[in-house]
Amino acid sequence: MKAWGTVVVTLTVLIVATVDAKIYERCDLAMKLEEAGLNGFQGYSIGDWLCLAHYVSGFDTSVVDHNLDGSNQYGIFQLNSAWWCDNGVTPTKNLCHMECHDLLNRHILDDIMCAKKVVSSRDGMNAWGSWTQHCQGRDLSEWLKGCNMHAKPNTKRMTS
Repeated sequence: MKAWGTVVVTLTVLIVATVDAKIYERCDLAMKLEEAGLNGFQGYSIGDWLCLAHYVSGFDTSVVDHNLDGSNQYGIFQLNSAWWCDNGVTPTKNLCHMECHDLLNRHILDDIMCAKKVVSSRDGMNAWGSWTQHCQGRDLSEWLKGCNMHAKPNTKRMTS
């Protein structure tokens, strides 16, 4: 019976979060990322972030992806419940000290703060296989084309 209660609570949270979800337009998201200080953060450009968000979520804050190990990935950056947030179901390190359902709404500042922690970790953006496969080492200037903003598309990667 306890498992059924967990399922009901999880589904309720996901339904409520989906009501407040948003699929961002590319330039709108670029401006939000720039405002949050991501341009040049740990040597990655807004183009890196846009490319990542496009390939992992299609700029959609409501995306939840299920992994074979039982963990889930949440939100616009697909942050994993085993490491970064607590979904109330699977074991977690919860390194961002947040509930996973908080990653599923249009308010992405908490997503950005958690993504900064991911990128500040040892693997940087390599933590996302989609970034490595689709974005790493590529010309990302196209991601900012037509966006009226101050970000430079080709921020050089800092070495540590």
